[in-house]
Amino acid sequence: MAAAAIRILGLDPGLTRMGWGMIALEGTRLCHIEHGVIATRSSTGLGERLMILHRELAAVMARLSPHALAVEQAFVARDPSAALKLGHARAVALLAGAEAGLEIAEYSPNQIKKCVVGAGHAGKEQVQFMVRRLLPACRVVQADAADALAAAIAHAHLAGTRARIMAAR
Repeated sequence: MAAAAIRILGLDPGLTRMGWGMIALEGTRLCHIEHGVIATRSSTGLGERLMILHRELAAVMARLSPHALAVEQAFVARDPSAALKLGHARAVALLAGAEAGLEIAEYSPNQIKKCVVGAGHAGKEQVQFMVRRLLPACRVVQADAADALAAAIAHAHLAGTRARIMAAR
């Protein structure tokens, strides 16, 4: 009897553009389900932008019924204002996942790239190439959606490894 597919929603949080991508893990096989980007306008107030992200993300979760959520951790650059805005978007993503009762995992950008590309400092183009290669039915062109799918792929690989380790104990 085949194991039931595990549906993983990956998120690449951002206040202006939040990428999302859903995959299914069937045994060791990855299947692309859907992907997209939730966009907000910088001319809109912060509270309203966060509300838009939450509403749209909750709708995606309700429609696609994921079992797990993989969120890319914040990469803190030199701009504290940008880091704070990213933190707000990540909080919305984590809140929506918690409200949906999902298993939530967070991965650094380097962890995700290492899992998907094999190199922790891979470029966006390499990530997109490998996402398309690992998910042949996927026609992703938006970098934010590709990064979200990469987070979901990383979770599929890392969660499987964790489960095998726990089962061996």
